[in-house]
Amino acid sequence: MIDRVVNYLKGVRAEAARVTWPTRNEVISLTVLILLMTIVLTLYIWGIDGIVSFVLKLIVGRTA
Repeated sequence: MIDRVVNYLKGVRAEAARVTWPTRNEVISLTVLILLMTIVLTLYIWGIDGIVSFVLKLIVGRTA
């Protein structure tokens, strides 16, 4: 049982050594891209929600 665990951990270490880690600049640029896309998508959904809400108020009436 212990041999299996040791072999597993050796395999994990070998796989981790093969990983190509991103550079600092890549991490920063991709983080900025994700933040910008999140902001853009949030504004888009907010805009669509406002339009749909306005149209529904016109259709249903301003009872609420």
